[in-house]
Amino acid sequence: MGALPEPTDLQVAISVAQQLLDSDQVLSLREALRLLLRALDAEPVSTTVDTPRCPAAHPDDPDPCSGPPVVTVLDTHQVGAHGCEHHATRLLASLDGGRVYPLPDAPEGAAIRVFKAAAVTAPYAWVKRGAGQ
Repeated sequence: MGALPEPTDLQVAISVAQQLLDSDQVLSLREALRLLLRALDAEPVSTTVDTPRCPAAHPDDPDPCSGPPVVTVLDTHQVGAHGCEHHATRLLASLDGGRVYPLPDAPEGAAIRVFKAAAVTAPYAWVKRGAGQ
């Protein structure tokens, strides 16, 4: 049995947008729009110099990567992103039903470290929350 073809960025963006169409979660809707714009190569032009970061890093997350991508985080639709341990932890913590798998050259225990850290990390950890939220 052959491996399923990896979905294109546009297919992923469309899937996320369709799932969140009726959402009242501003952060989720914002993420869906970001994915669509990225897939269409129409992201807003940034005036800052961006340092390359892993695909799991959210653009609003100011934290740098903790190293090279070592794991893949998958959502419930088998859509995923490679990430460093830090950003993979934050991504996994922000997903319902997400899973994490080590990349072939990952250090021993990378996926379990991400899994354990995500269990104690707040979803959308990079977002500053005010009092009462």
